[in-house]
Amino acid sequence: MINWLIGVFVNTVLLMAIDGYFDSIQFSGIGAAFIASMILSILNVVVRPVLILLTLPVTILTLGLFLFVINAITLLMTAALMGNAFEIDGFGTALLASIVLSFFHLLVQKAIIEPLLQK
Repeated sequence: MINWLIGVFVNTVLLMAIDGYFDSIQFSGIGAAFIASMILSILNVVVRPVLILLTLPVTILTLGLFLFVINAITLLMTAALMGNAFEIDGFGTALLASIVLSFFHLLVQKAIIEPLLQK
């Protein structure tokens, strides 16, 4: 449970940072980013495995790069569920944001969180 909360917090911070760098992604506030992070984590548990299973041949052919497309789809689904509180202008923006989010989440996880949890 604590790992999930840490992941939600990291996603919230990263989503707010992405909001600051991309003009085509907008949150109504930090609360909206936190709720979006929780919705995104739930979609990653429920919907993402189904999408991965359905697109397995394409994912294998692209050597796993299609997973960024799946991440972009879940990000767009999160924006659709949030309504006006979280807006993404298009699929290209969602794809770029999913790549940035995945990279920095991995970086924070490996460089900061895992060393702290091992102590």
